[in-house]
Amino acid sequence: MKSASSREVQQTSGEGGANAADHFIVKNGIEYSGTHLLIDLWGASHLTNQQLIEKTLRECVDKCNARLLHIHLHQFSDTGGVSGVAVLAESHISVHTWPERGYAAFDVFMCGASNPLLAVDILRNAFEAEKVNIEEILRGSSEGK
Repeated sequence: MKSASSREVQQTSGEGGANAADHFIVKNGIEYSGTHLLIDLWGASHLTNQQLIEKTLRECVDKCNARLLHIHLHQFSDTGGVSGVAVLAESHISVHTWPERGYAAFDVFMCGASNPLLAVDILRNAFEAEKVNIEEILRGSSEGK
């Protein structure tokens, strides 16, 4: 995976021309709708702390240059785990935590000029993860046409 600093991105206007601002991106010659990161945190802490989770989601949104529309979180009383989503103008960040396993799953999907890779270190640090696995998917990739 490339680092966020090496990311060279060009936003396109799609087949409809300049008036059809669909926010598709061209990176390394591949056109796609957005970057979808699947981020697994292992050996993580604070996974029942709903206030910290919300604060961290907000920080990710700010640092990634996205626009927050709404956050909804739900805490399960039997495990203390939290599931939720930050709905963004650019797409979403979702979270599901398993505190009994020290595990959290985050999906960070953003289109346009936002940079979802900047969320990785924020999540790692906030939840003091011992191990982080990241899978990057270019959604709507022209490679799949």
